[in-house]
Amino acid sequence: MVLSKFANKSFVTRLISGIVLVALMLAAIIPGGTVLFVANMLISLVGVYELYKVVGLERTLPGITGYVATLCYYALLFTGKTQYVTILIVVFLIVLLAQYVFMFPEYQTEQISNAIMCMLYAGVLLSYIYLVRIGENGAYTVWLIFLCSWGSDTCAYAAGVAFGKHKMAPVLSPKKSVEGAVGGVVGAAVLGAVYAAVFIDKLQMNHPVMAFAIICAVGALISMVGDLAASAIKRNHKIKDYGNLIPGHGGIMDRFDSVIYVAPIVWMLLQIF
Repeated sequence: MVLSKFANKSFVTRLISGIVLVALMLAAIIPGGTVLFVANMLISLVGVYELYKVVGLERTLPGITGYVATLCYYALLFTGKTQYVTILIVVFLIVLLAQYVFMFPEYQTEQISNAIMCMLYAGVLLSYIYLVRIGENGAYTVWLIFLCSWGSDTCAYAAGVAFGKHKMAPVLSPKKSVEGAVGGVVGAAVLGAVYAAVFIDKLQMNHPVMAFAIICAVGALISMVGDLAASAIKRNHKIKDYGNLIPGHGGIMDRFDSVIYVAPIVWMLLQIF
């Protein structure tokens, strides 16, 4: 049974893709700086494209405007002009509304709204991976994002298989259970505490073990929302995956669905601690 599972072509493809993905992430996150900035920007652009493709905007003028806005946003991050981000978002909205008015009735209000949401969703929220990495203790705190998302997901799966009885979201994701969710939160908190204990001498902050446990517990909760939100979009548009960029996993939005939600929350909590 085990051998047949490993011999399964789709399983092997998924495993190899996962290993390559982790290797690429390590190569970008460990050095940080420009390497991570470029990687994060490209991931965001692909994520925006995948979302625009789902809602039919990938080759339209509002979609192109969204790509340009994403690039401008990352330019502000790179140059440290983050005080102009609000102005950028306002200009982005004004330009989209101008397209809506002067090209009426080519675009509907839903399309304009989707153009904004997709850019903020994948373009802005994903950038917090880079923002956490360049912050204080960034070389260590950036990994909390993945402990919260992928670590809690693994713990939730194990707890769900062992104890799962009560469905958490029976319509949207029937396989997820309340018991699995609790296991994911507790597991993430434990992972965060252990991680902080291992690197406690490297962390310049007060009570890092408690802080990391709280951050990972909250992040795990947010991670589940992110996972379900991405699933809800796919259900609404009747698609299985956002793309096929990562063989066996789907697209960027399929693999980073929970990371997108977790990254800004980790950044915010780190500001508090």
